[in-house]
Amino acid sequence: MASIQDTAVFDELGLSRARNAGSRSTELGQKDFLKLMTTQLQNQDPFKPMENGDFIAQLAQFGTVSGIEDVRTELQNLSGSLVSNQAMQAAGMLGRDVLVPTNQAVLASGGTVNGAVDLPNSVAAMNIGVYSQNGQLVKSIGLGSQSPGMVTFSWDGLATDGSVAPSGRYEIRAEATNGGINSAYEVLLADTVQSVSLPSGGRSLTLELNGLGTVDFSQVRQIS
Repeated sequence: MASIQDTAVFDELGLSRARNAGSRSTELGQKDFLKLMTTQLQNQDPFKPMENGDFIAQLAQFGTVSGIEDVRTELQNLSGSLVSNQAMQAAGMLGRDVLVPTNQAVLASGGTVNGAVDLPNSVAAMNIGVYSQNGQLVKSIGLGSQSPGMVTFSWDGLATDGSVAPSGRYEIRAEATNGGINSAYEVLLADTVQSVSLPSGGRSLTLELNGLGTVDFSQVRQIS
């Protein structure tokens, strides 16, 4: 392939001299690429013209670069759209109750604790145990036999002896017996959404709950 004799083009593109640290990038953009290729065609040796294969290869390379830029732009637009849609969804959750996976419940003075267990199979007898932070059983709530699906429960804040349990944190355990085998299940607790934090720095959108604190939006299993 013939070389380009017009060095002014290289000067204009900034490729023929050393660059200062503060100068613009030496990467070729689309306009630079086209200008360089056009000049190459204009200055080719008429006795040794550019091969069709070389010309097509450069066009294909240009098309690939252009396509990658278009894809990158579309992905950026899609990402911004997803964040906006997610923010709108989360904003509509303010003041609403959500179910999130955790076994650490917060009992407010005179309040209740509500939750659920997503059963993958039928069980003969299901039980919800409420324990203090030192591991003492405070209340046992029998739910009997249950079919697969979301099984809800509620603790009224009363201990087994009928006394009012002090406000604070409690551990909730879900256990069920089926065929003589006792199994533990994941606990989902309900809490009210107080605020929403938009994602930044690669982080996901987060919700601030009334008692359970900060949770990722992706952890929400149900909205009520």
